[in-house]
Amino acid sequence: MFIALAFAVLFLIGIFFYNSLIGKKNQVINAFSAIDVMLKKRFDLIPNLVEVVKQYTTYEQGTLSKIVDLRTKAISGNVSDAEKAAIDAQLSSSVKGLMVNVENYPDLKANTNFINLQSTWTESEEQIAAARRTYNSAVTDYNNAIMMFPGNMFAGMLNFHPTPVLATAEEERKNISAKDLFNS
Repeated sequence: MFIALAFAVLFLIGIFFYNSLIGKKNQVINAFSAIDVMLKKRFDLIPNLVEVVKQYTTYEQGTLSKIVDLRTKAISGNVSDAEKAAIDAQLSSSVKGLMVNVENYPDLKANTNFINLQSTWTESEEQIAAARRTYNSAVTDYNNAIMMFPGNMFAGMLNFHPTPVLATAEEERKNISAKDLFNS
């Protein structure tokens, strides 16, 4: 009787840990899908931004082409999550460079459509940053659950593996020189 009761308790504990791990894994998936939604919003903004900028300048054609190419690659559906993150970093860098170069075009800076797009872009970037923080929090919670005792015993048996957090690219961690921005 005692052995059956002990087995039943262990079985219930196992179910609890399994369900907990599945819940945390699903939170990670959900958090990443929130990033996908925000990136989709950003990718939808890009054609409008490119068209407005094209009306005012030919100097940044290389940058505009790169942005369009990255967007096309990102929405193709044939990219892994890691590739999406890499494309996202390249796209962010390219658009930031474009926004800095806009300083050379006073008419563009004053254009209402461009101002609205720039505002929407900034809002979108803030939402993406918030979604990334949520994702990293969910990943940390999940990783803690599968690495700490006794969850690590169940995670090992059930083939759960740690998930990497989203990290900032090394080039984006460098200090920004305002002098360089205004002299370019």
